Amino acid sequence: MEVRQLQIFRTLAEELNFTRTAEKVHTVQSNVTAQIKALEEELGTPLFDRLGRRVTLTDAGRNFLPFASQALAAMDQGHRAIQTGAEPSGPLRIGAPESVLTYRLPQVLHAFRRHFPHVELIFVPYMSMPFALELEAGRLDMAITMTDSLLSPNIKSVRLRTEQVFLLADPSHPLASRRAVKPSDLAGQNLLLTESGCSYRQKLDRILALANIRPANVTEFSSVEAIRECISLGMGLGLLPAIVVARELRQHHLKALNWAGPSLDIATHIIWHKDKWISPAMSAFMKTVKGKLAASDN
Repeated sequence: MEVRQLQIFRTLAEELNFTRTAEKVHTVQSNVTAQIKALEEELGTPLFDRLGRRVTLTDAGRNFLPFASQALAAMDQGHRAIQTGAEPSGPLRIGAPESVLTYRLPQVLHAFRRHFPHVELIFVPYMSMPFALELEAGRLDMAITMTDSLLSPNIKSVRLRTEQVFLLADPSHPLASRRAVKPSDLAGQNLLLTESGCSYRQKLDRILALANIRPANVTEFSSVEAIRECISLGMGLGLLPAIVVARELRQHHLKALNWAGPSLDIATHIIWHKDKWISPAMSAFMKTVKGKLAASDN
């Protein structure tokens, strides 16, 4: 099994097109076909189904993909380790939810760029991405996630801080002036929420389910900024981290409800795969993000 075969396999798995794969790996289409055929013969099973002009991964191909990605990532890390020594450099792919990416990471990036100019930071936004799979497949080096518990035994983590999460309304909403808003008060309300995979959304869902409370309507968004704007238009109650609405709260454009239910706050962690080699770039980023986010008060 050759490195070139794994590179071509991974690219074809992403593109599902022989012509585009050949362009991306800088070869001719016949060579892509030959390399994939040789790899399939060595493994003793088809990795792709060719259905006319359509290409799809077989079950074996899907199972093999994360291992091929891991092998390529490990070789890349080893190459960087012996080429660059202790100097942090090279690409660093980091996943982060939109709220953290937009409102927390700019200050981290500013400090990191100043001290480590040779590292190429690549931030990947996500809301409900299965980050454990992305880390295992080597598509991410690290991720910042908002969750109170990390269930995967393959993930290592460092807790950074706790983010306040508010239930919000426009100031004219009937619940905005309540001294205490209980979970039962959300019955029959219109809720503007992030996607179901979002951890603080899941906390609210559990609270309402345990109390058998049904809102009138739930509208899901992939953008926290879209939720913020819809709350301000009086379209319903929204659930967002405090950092997303800090300015609107100061200017009294939105009102944080006096929530009397279980806490909606959420912990923020930086995570990586347990078998991942901690490169100088990763170590430098972890130190920077811990220093900046753990010390931040707002």
